[in-house]
Amino acid sequence: MSEIEYVRGDATAPQGKGVKLIAHVCNDLGGWGKGFVLAISRRWPEPEAAYRRWHRERAGNDFGLGAVQYVQVAPYLWVANMVGQRGTRTGSKGVPVRYEAIDAALGSLAGKAEELGASVHMPRIGCGLAGGKWSRIEPLIAGRLRARGISVTVYDHEG
Repeated sequence: MSEIEYVRGDATAPQGKGVKLIAHVCNDLGGWGKGFVLAISRRWPEPEAAYRRWHRERAGNDFGLGAVQYVQVAPYLWVANMVGQRGTRTGSKGVPVRYEAIDAALGSLAGKAEELGASVHMPRIGCGLAGGKWSRIEPLIAGRLRARGISVTVYDHEG
């Protein structure tokens, strides 16, 4: 099992050939307005519109912690909206990140990546506004994706 590849760059412009899945973490409140989602929305309107619709219609779908929504934005490019944080603010229950939800979402992501024959591209998910620690997220990625032979590239944004 090879390691996760780390590069400097923009996760919304994934490198390499073939089908690509861009994975990122969303909250469970239907909020989309800070962090990496802004970079996604600057490139494509569909992931935000799909996420907001998914949240609005949540009574009749699987929206919730650990769920993933896949939105195709180009012929060989998909965005995975992964619900991995409870709320948006640090409070009495700690930071918003929910590691178990990210782990469940990564399990779904692995299946989709295998189905599409896709590589996975992401920023350091769950570590920005969600307040997570990469030392806890990286092993989840290794266990869910790398252990199944799925290529993973993590982007550290310049600037």
